[in-house]
Amino acid sequence: MTTAFEEQQAIIDEFDLFDDWLDRYQYIIDLGRKLPPLAPEEQRDEALLDGCQSQVWLISEGDADRMIFRANSDAAIVSGLIFLVLRVYSDRSAKEILATPPDFVDAIGLSQHLSQTRANGLASMLAAIRERAREAILDRDEGQGPRD
Repeated sequence: MTTAFEEQQAIIDEFDLFDDWLDRYQYIIDLGRKLPPLAPEEQRDEALLDGCQSQVWLISEGDADRMIFRANSDAAIVSGLIFLVLRVYSDRSAKEILATPPDFVDAIGLSQHLSQTRANGLASMLAAIRERAREAILDRDEGQGPRD
């Protein structure tokens, strides 16, 4: 299994193959089509992320040793962004998630080419994943009892 850092580098390498942003947008949309759908009962208000213009549902499972994220959106480009984020951060330990800044966002040019609302949504999703990783570590540490 690759590390989060290696996965980011793979994403950067893939985007280097495209010369213009129309092709990159189309690739992002195509990636979004690969997201497995969430069950209707998972698309509940508690799973909706704040700060996103489109609807984005984020489900997290597992514990500090292995966190699995699943998500989806009602918007095509946002679904592609979710796909990229999950590629980097899902199926990782909470420690690795927190130790891996989302460098791919700037490296592939998303910071310059996303609308402000999509950039805010992406930032909200990244913040939610980091927060859930922090919570998983706290939950694990609290369950270990007193320390000497």
